[in-house]
Amino acid sequence: MSPTREAGTEPVLTLTGLEKSFGDNHVLRGIDFTVRAGEVIALIGPSGSGKTTVLRSLNGLEIPDAGTAVFGTGLEIDFALETSKKNVFALRDSSAMVFQHFNLFPHKTVLENVIEGPVQVQKRSVADATADALRLLDRVGLLEKRDAYPFELSGGQQQRVGIVRALAIKPALLLFDEPTSALDPELVGEVLGLIRELANEGWTMVIVTHELAFARQVASEVVFMDGGVVVERGAPRDILVNPREERTKQFLHRILNPLD
Repeated sequence: MSPTREAGTEPVLTLTGLEKSFGDNHVLRGIDFTVRAGEVIALIGPSGSGKTTVLRSLNGLEIPDAGTAVFGTGLEIDFALETSKKNVFALRDSSAMVFQHFNLFPHKTVLENVIEGPVQVQKRSVADATADALRLLDRVGLLEKRDAYPFELSGGQQQRVGIVRALAIKPALLLFDEPTSALDPELVGEVLGLIRELANEGWTMVIVTHELAFARQVASEVVFMDGGVVVERGAPRDILVNPREERTKQFLHRILNPLD
């Protein structure tokens, strides 16, 4: 289970000027950042700051009103122009999302969930997709669950299947939206451990998380968002230990000292 690119300095994705509104709610107000091969970007910030909308925009689940996304694969999308289905599918071919509530198909087995993307979206053969899926499931200790249905799995097992489903399409970029928020506390460690292994293997990721200790351990860069803008960004030791901006200091104090 190796990354699609070796770690390096070339951009996997460059975002410029992302704007998104839902009615009168201006959710993204000009988001810029670059993800380079092998980097792990942790997006942190209060609820409603736009973090998840950024992820959903990268995966074609939301279409920004303006801005551009340029992938290292050569794909370039100007969201101010009409976005065709072809561009949406291209986004999903370049990136893969792991959802906080798993989003597995309840009527499909574990194996069927994993091969859905490679077969239906990438048009790979069932035999090829199945061979990859079984290898990935074995890698995360779930090979024996290949014929099980989601309701037969623990939350931690379901999330590991969600991660395998994302890996199965061999994306340039993995996107994680609060991957442990729906888990019982005892199950958080197994999912974070798997994500840490993927980071160590060189996968390129953007992770929305409130697990600050985890972000400090695995992230190459931490980006703090509030009110639809990037307030500040930098190395984890700088942003999480010694932030420059007062708003970042306030947020971290509330997370780390909830009874104050």
